[in-house]
Amino acid sequence: MSDNQPVLHRASRIGIVNRGEPAMRFIRAVREYNEANDTNVATVAFYLDEESESLFVREADDALAFRTIPGATQAGSVYLDHEVLLECLRRANCDAVWAGWGFVSEDADFAQLIADDSRVFLGPDAGAMALLGDKIAAKDLAERSGVPILPWSKREIGDIDDARAMAAEIGYPVIVKAAHAGGGRGIRFVMTEDELESQLTSAREETRRITGDEIVFIERLVQTGRHLEVQCITDRHGNVFTFGVRDCSVQRRNQKIIEETPPPGMSAEEIAEIEAAAARLMKAAAYESAGTVEFLYDLDRNEFYFMEVNTRLQVEHPITEILYGIDLVKGQLDVAFGKELDFASETASGVVLEARLNAEDPDRDFTPAPGYVRYFRTPAGPGIRVDSGIAQGSTIPSLFDSMVAKVIARGANRADAIARLRRALRETRIGIDGGTTNKAFLLSLLAQPDLIAGGVHTKWVEALLSDGPTLESAVPDEKRAAPALIAAAIEAYLAHQQAELTVFRRQISNFGHPRSSQLSDEFSVAFGLAGNSYEFVVRQVSAHHFVLTIDDGEVLATYRGGQGESRLHYAGARYS
Repeated sequence: MSDNQPVLHRASRIGIVNRGEPAMRFIRAVREYNEANDTNVATVAFYLDEESESLFVREADDALAFRTIPGATQAGSVYLDHEVLLECLRRANCDAVWAGWGFVSEDADFAQLIADDSRVFLGPDAGAMALLGDKIAAKDLAERSGVPILPWSKREIGDIDDARAMAAEIGYPVIVKAAHAGGGRGIRFVMTEDELESQLTSAREETRRITGDEIVFIERLVQTGRHLEVQCITDRHGNVFTFGVRDCSVQRRNQKIIEETPPPGMSAEEIAEIEAAAARLMKAAAYESAGTVEFLYDLDRNEFYFMEVNTRLQVEHPITEILYGIDLVKGQLDVAFGKELDFASETASGVVLEARLNAEDPDRDFTPAPGYVRYFRTPAGPGIRVDSGIAQGSTIPSLFDSMVAKVIARGANRADAIARLRRALRETRIGIDGGTTNKAFLLSLLAQPDLIAGGVHTKWVEALLSDGPTLESAVPDEKRAAPALIAAAIEAYLAHQQAELTVFRRQISNFGHPRSSQLSDEFSVAFGLAGNSYEFVVRQVSAHHFVLTIDDGEVLATYRGGQGESRLHYAGARYS
């Protein structure tokens, strides 16, 4: 620890250069930290005008609108604008910064700017961030630290002739990777030499858009692998702690969907070996604060290889916290206060899974589907944790990531944890005006035999989706589809009746009398499901009783609706 490196003080003000769920995660952690440590740390949120009623803005101790800063844009890119962010920190009298994950959380230039302004960055210093954020330099360090790496170019790639020579030396298939991008961006698979030039060009164009440079390298492609990662936290006194291994292989287009820890099917000895490799690398980098070392496990060779380091907390860090009973954000605060960490007595217990509930439409190629949150009720019960940055009445903006919540479940074993996660997802109630979520898709994945068995590879989800537009189990069976269609038909009838009633009342208000004296007593509506069409004629016979005609048959149903808690009775059964 450098003698002139700033540390937090008891009444520090910490600016949150993030938003949504990461911001709420930090605000809650600081509240608990103050209660437990007799400190008075304050949180300050920075926000766009459209976020003024967002949960993180309401819950922070203080808030500052970006529009008060000259030159600040009202676009999501403002969270990447170093000068605007620094001016926000100055105006809000913040002496520290927390960046969470995303935006500038892995931006070494921003970390250096904060240090130069004599403020505390709750994360690694700019030197370690730059070293490990550069995938080429990080691979060099890993190799020197005795951490297994894949055969690779050992430098950045020049022109196409250089790329051809290097790919031939490594052997196809290969992967082209951006040196400085993250989140699965700037990555292209090359199966044959004929594909190399176009994939190299594509990777460079994406890299330039994201990072401003075109630096890429080439390494051997693992065709069937698992995505593993080790959560680390280190202090300013040289102590390095690791917390097991997470399996993040359930992903689509390099974006994680479901994560779990410990990884199924791996022995304690294998897990310990991967942890030890991660610890050696973090020690060699003189890293401070929380970070994640990522590995690729080659299922064909039964070997693990270093991929990269995320110099920040990961989205999925809660599953490690629950498994070990720790608080990693509290650990970041302790490091920033200059304290020596002590996690030696923390041990793992059980199995933990996390599902990312997103405002996206799987039936439309996972297109973001945000909007106003009409209602939102999260699950509860033993072993359940939900991290979210929204509440009922919030608006999920279209500018940012579409995550609604992380639904996390712990069990004594995998079967218990999966069962709890499925139950928690089913109990999650959310209605988004004009939008939807991937809830049904998550439930369908959790019902797949391969996932239940454990140990799927990183292309497993894409292989399932390639069989059709949706997973087979995402389509309700007849037992579930019939009540859903009946309830939807009744909802459509009630909405139509309400619209007619509104017009009726408006006519009285405008003309003194209605132009038509009666409302429709029945309503026709059609729906599509799994390639089939269904047409109903709906008639209301009392306040909560309805008759529905379909294919010359009649169904009598009782329906009581409201705020995601509708109840339907028909054919002697009750449905939620």
